[in-house]
Amino acid sequence: MNSPLDGIDPVLQQPKRLAAMAVLAHSTATDFPFLKDHLQIGDSDLSKQMAALIAAEYVTSTRSRGRGSVTTYRITKAGRRAFAAHVTALEKLVSFG
Repeated sequence: MNSPLDGIDPVLQQPKRLAAMAVLAHSTATDFPFLKDHLQIGDSDLSKQMAALIAAEYVTSTRSRGRGSVTTYRITKAGRRAFAAHVTALEKLVSFG
């Protein structure tokens, strides 16, 4: 028998990471200021959450050069698959009964 917890991704259990992935899953690229404003979190917290997603290879980042440089994030194919699987697992979990 499958557990209702099957498919829950430990990287995406953190709500701020899940929210960031939701934004990235619906965009081609998203910059640091947009994510910070949208998620309403501080610079260091967002950096920490994005570093975890990059380490998991769910997200890539690029930094523009020059004055006023900005970091831009993109979801990877692996990240898109992980996000979709996690959302499916959450949907099964909340409908379990």
